[in-house]
Amino acid sequence: MKDRSVAGGGGLQGEVRVPGDKSVSHRALILGALAEGETVVEGLSSGADVGSTKTCLEALGVEISGAAPSVRVRGRGLGGLKAPAGDLDAGNSGTTMRLMAGVLAGHPFSARFTGDESLTRRPMKRVAEPLRAMGAAIALSEAGTAPMTVTGGALKAIEYALPMASAQVKSAVLLAGLHAKGETAVVEPAATRDHTERMLAAFGVRVGIHGLRVSLDGGSRLKATKVLIPGDPSSAAFWVVAATLAPGSELAVRGVGANPTRTGYLSVLARMGADIHREPARGEGGESVEDLIVSSSDLSGVEVSAGEVPGLIDEVPILALAAALAKGESRFEGLGELRHKESDRLAGIASLLTSFGASARVEGDDLCISGVKTLKAAMVDSLGDHRLAMTGYIAGVLARGDSGVMDAGCAEISYPTFYDDFNARRGA
Repeated sequence: MKDRSVAGGGGLQGEVRVPGDKSVSHRALILGALAEGETVVEGLSSGADVGSTKTCLEALGVEISGAAPSVRVRGRGLGGLKAPAGDLDAGNSGTTMRLMAGVLAGHPFSARFTGDESLTRRPMKRVAEPLRAMGAAIALSEAGTAPMTVTGGALKAIEYALPMASAQVKSAVLLAGLHAKGETAVVEPAATRDHTERMLAAFGVRVGIHGLRVSLDGGSRLKATKVLIPGDPSSAAFWVVAATLAPGSELAVRGVGANPTRTGYLSVLARMGADIHREPARGEGGESVEDLIVSSSDLSGVEVSAGEVPGLIDEVPILALAAALAKGESRFEGLGELRHKESDRLAGIASLLTSFGASARVEGDDLCISGVKTLKAAMVDSLGDHRLAMTGYIAGVLARGDSGVMDAGCAEISYPTFYDDFNARRGA
């Protein structure tokens, strides 16, 4: 993919809207496909990951008209998907593969999921185990990775205690539970993103939530609805941190999802001293929304506990950049899950920051950062990881001199217009 050069300097001005929330977009397409009637989705993410979910659903007989950000999904009803003619290509999207495995576990045919080189290194045993317990047959490689073949059929309900906090595994079990007989429940060790629960309710499914236990009854019919998708908080985080760190910035990020399971990054930045005003905006489809008004400010180091990590896992790279330019020491604990993203994201963050002259090191599953006053120009490798690519680009803006990001085009996975949008709002 294309490399990108970036000149240092310049604050951010004006206002911006980020693409639709990637997590919510996946779920809107999937639940729309399982519903009865036509679901209208507004604000759909145009990222490649969501495109993978759309392609897989179409291969399963779902008619999806229009293009992001506005599409219509003609639902086939619960259990109504048809066997695909060939492999289902999930591209780079772990969300696509894991959630769709839950859906197909309840369908009486076999389907084989493939993906790109990065996705076929990511762990799939974590989703296979509960689905097997429900009665589906799941075939994986010897390493427990894709290609993954799902042979579904009659499922039995289970109560499953997640061994680790994972919104994707929770969602897969709940989606399989729609096709199972009886009550399916998932018990989490810590709260994770609750987009699936919220959207199931919007489609008319009664969801029981008691602390960290989530349940639903099999056979619950989904009724088509209109889904308005808010701006993606994970994409917004790049703007918020960049405007905080770039001198002279005054930026408004409009219409960002304010789901409390997704705003952990704002809490961390507030502890660091960031000047961020949160203004409630119109709620959209069961999800709260806010505008973020950001001014440049000086930051101090921060301690992020392992318990906080599930609520900001995708924002760690850009928060680490904030820590690199903060006064004092920062420590992010319990980041082992980052080793299983599009890259070994934990090692990748440390390497990227070190290249720019920051002091960053990995200690076990922790990331330790000593703040520096300025960054030096560097050429860094994104490792094909969209979040590292965007973090590296922003680091280049904040550094002295001219920098570059190799394989920067992978940002299209979540934010296709990121570079153009960013440069349009840079001041001199």
